Amino acid sequence: MRNRHLSLKSLDDLVVGEVFETQGYTLAQADITSFAFSFDPQPFHIDEVAASQSIFGGIIASGFHSIAICFRLFIQCGIFARSSLGGTGLDEVRWFAPVRAGDTLTAEVEVTKLVPSTSKEDRGVAVLQYRGYNQRKELVVSFYGNHYLLR
Repeated sequence: MRNRHLSLKSLDDLVVGEVFETQGYTLAQADITSFAFSFDPQPFHIDEVAASQSIFGGIIASGFHSIAICFRLFIQCGIFARSSLGGTGLDEVRWFAPVRAGDTLTAEVEVTKLVPSTSKEDRGVAVLQYRGYNQRKELVVSFYGNHYLLR
């Protein structure tokens, strides 16, 4: 079930199998190197010469940057604006393809599990699978986010 019409949701409003689609974000070279200098300063993220000699053949975005973009795109949809209580973690993070300057990332976010709290009736956890794609519809990143939500 695809959901392009995004509205506010609580745990009880979600349906397993529901998929949300985000807008896109195009990365600039400055975005990639700025993030990398701050959080993942490996040579293939920050040094053009070293990156050109790497297995990637040029500068690529940090995988953590790709995760952050996909997460941001979903959160900016506002779906959990009134129900989010934070998160309980990420699971099964996988990177499938490098992300480069000029790539536009979008995310599909699928509800995979809903777990009402047994100790606090007003909340629970929604497990969402994030899948990030580039403009060629190539899967570049996938992970599960555990969202702590009001019911």
